Amino acid sequence: MIIGVPKEIKGQEYRVALLPSAAYQLIKRGHQVLVERSAGAGAGYPDADYGQAGATLVPDHSAVFEQADLVVKVKEPQPSEYGLLRPGQILFTYLHLAASRPLTDALLKSGVTAMAYETIEVNRRLPLLEPMSEIAGRMSILVGGYFLAKHFGGSGVLLGGVPGVLPGRVVVLGGGASGINAARMAQGLGADVTILEVDLERMRFLDITLHTAHTLYSSEAHLMELLPTVDLLIGAVLVPCAKAPKLINRDMLRRMRTGSVLVDIAIDQGGCAETSRPTTHDNPVFVEEGVTHYCVANMPGAYARTATQALTNVTFRYIEMLADSGLAEASQKQPALIGGINVMKGKVTHKAVADAHGLEYNPPAL
Repeated sequence: MIIGVPKEIKGQEYRVALLPSAAYQLIKRGHQVLVERSAGAGAGYPDADYGQAGATLVPDHSAVFEQADLVVKVKEPQPSEYGLLRPGQILFTYLHLAASRPLTDALLKSGVTAMAYETIEVNRRLPLLEPMSEIAGRMSILVGGYFLAKHFGGSGVLLGGVPGVLPGRVVVLGGGASGINAARMAQGLGADVTILEVDLERMRFLDITLHTAHTLYSSEAHLMELLPTVDLLIGAVLVPCAKAPKLINRDMLRRMRTGSVLVDIAIDQGGCAETSRPTTHDNPVFVEEGVTHYCVANMPGAYARTATQALTNVTFRYIEMLADSGLAEASQKQPALIGGINVMKGKVTHKAVADAHGLEYNPPAL
């Protein structure tokens, strides 16, 4: 199989979908790997590394799509890439289709088989999403603490406090992969941490794992009680494959102190606050109701080398299976792959995506 690795063209996206070492392993198995020139440069992997691995370096972005049977990316195709996709081709990347009708329509029109990392589920876990959730969770505390600084319009609260001064208060909505990592980082800084969660077993796990963090059953009433004293609010809520629920409305936001910060990790899936809208690393924040919003849609892209390594660690064996066996046979060996198929032959093949846009759902025809 010919596997194509194009350079990411989304703004401020420096990750690359395949490490040189992974390309080497695929080439050893008899596959051809095409890598666009400078695709890995932003993550610290120069063209020479891919050349040494045996990959074919391609100077033209469109040529990668034109020649590849399997296109492996990090982020969803951008509008300029829609016309490069074709029937019979497999696209394997993060898609987040529930949050984007235009992208869904473009993939349907192209005839491509579009597979999403974030909808592959194994034992009620999302193994291809977890590493990025972990990075985003840890990063949320770093950026949240940064924008609490007074010269950035923040309240001037240091999350860890100092002797004789109470620490800042961090509230995390959701105790999943990103939530627990946000809580761990905040706890490490010495902040006062509360995690809101609805799963009682998960709360028991969090209580045992995070010794000084508090757990609280997630309800609107409990959140309303906490908001007036929160310095940093982390939105880490995920409904697999679907739009994020809007847990924070404008009236609730008004209860927060001026200069407090909201980091909405769920922005890829539409965001969990009514006031959230996607931002970029170039211009990451805006203020609504006196609260600084950080809503960067590709947070892990800021730490591209770590994120690229973590991503390839979990995606490689699925890429290997698709390359070795093709989609139909690979799906028999690993049924979780079926859950990754969002669009196929001009039809929506994932129920949550169909429900999000009011489209007809069709099971994948393998």
